Amino acid sequence: METLDTTRDEDFLRLDHQICFSLHAATRAFNGVYRGALKELGLTYPQYLVMLVLWEYGELPVKRIGEHLRLDSGTLSPLLKRLEAAGYVERRRSAEDERSVTARVTEAGAELREKALGVPRRIAAATGMSLEEIRGLRAQLNALAARLDDVDPDDLSPCG
Repeated sequence: METLDTTRDEDFLRLDHQICFSLHAATRAFNGVYRGALKELGLTYPQYLVMLVLWEYGELPVKRIGEHLRLDSGTLSPLLKRLEAAGYVERRRSAEDERSVTARVTEAGAELREKALGVPRRIAAATGMSLEEIRGLRAQLNALAARLDDVDPDDLSPCG
């Protein structure tokens, strides 16, 4: 059985042995499937993710939306601006703290939710996996992300 200690360094440098590349390829494939599923809604995949958070949690500070999506404000702000221009989201400054901006779904955004109800089933079907397999994979990926979040990049030894 191969282990980290018994695998040759040369084998680790093969593209098809890179977990990051497998995740990258799966992400690109998912984005293509989502592009088709979201076309009728007029949303991009990142916009859909913002809407999922707002549909689930209601009005939130932009900072909290970013935490849910693991996005910084520089990436999130343009998404919210486009969603606001489309009439799906309303942003406003907090009365308590003018530096804080909240976002909420508008009536049109709530109507869009009804149109989006079938998207998750279509995506799940496209995977060809059972619901149990999807849940298991999601749990593994969440655990992987949590472990990687705990890694201090400065603790990784430089090559050589």
